[in-house]
Amino acid sequence: MTFTLIKGAFRITGSSPDGDSVRFYPTDPDTFRKAGLSVRLNARGGVQLRLEGIDALETHYRPQARGSELWHQPAELADAASSALLQHLGFTSVERDDDGRVTASTPEEVSGHILTRFADTYGRAVAFAFPGQRPGRSTDGADVRLDPDGLPNSANHALLEAGLVYPTFYSKLFVDLRETMAEVAVAAREARRGVWAEDTTLEGLRLRSREQLREEVVLLPKLFRRLVDYLELEESGGVSLSGFSRYLDTRDDRLFTVPTGHATELETLVEVRRQTLRLTVEPERIVFTEA
Repeated sequence: MTFTLIKGAFRITGSSPDGDSVRFYPTDPDTFRKAGLSVRLNARGGVQLRLEGIDALETHYRPQARGSELWHQPAELADAASSALLQHLGFTSVERDDDGRVTASTPEEVSGHILTRFADTYGRAVAFAFPGQRPGRSTDGADVRLDPDGLPNSANHALLEAGLVYPTFYSKLFVDLRETMAEVAVAAREARRGVWAEDTTLEGLRLRSREQLREEVVLLPKLFRRLVDYLELEESGGVSLSGFSRYLDTRDDRLFTVPTGHATELETLVEVRRQTLRLTVEPERIVFTEA
């Protein structure tokens, strides 16, 4: 349960933060290298974070197919997750342009820290994000422990508790932290908070149009991304699901389910019948294998 502590500040002007990703500027940019973390820093020393264990509705997703346009999920809930994240970190007001890029914020930066262990394939630090400085005397770059009792102050936990993000777990997340986050997500779903009041992932989505996906349907973001990647391969602009299962099988989304430990792929957990699809296992019971 040991993570690397990175101290610094969150700055968002000029970036497009969403509900599970935000820009972080370490006090010492070299701390990542010293800790053996292969993150990608911008010219000002900032790194993009991917918040561990959560997945927010997409605000600007570009499918894999060449020339694809940006897609988004229903804006009200997607924007609510982004606003909640920034408010939790300490921003009191945020101004954006029409493309969602932040043009001004109050304050311009907020002090904070992250706990991280690795970077993903895009060079983002996979992290738990916290406002302010960590209690105690831990030095920048130190190895520190995070147990379930330390989760509630994190942005990750706050967004799950509010029901504004989905649980999306990967195999490198410590089991006790994953189990705690899963319990928080289940409580939010049972209370029908946030996305869970409108979720179609488990009950089933009958796909009628691309506009429906963008403006109406609340769906597990991982499944949304795979679906629009598939749809963008269709030159006619149609929405037939006849080949979606075969497409999923090509993506090699390896995973195991808990508590059974059954190793399989995402394709086996997505039921497709004519124009209706649904996930047959609750999201918090799925643990994806890191690429």
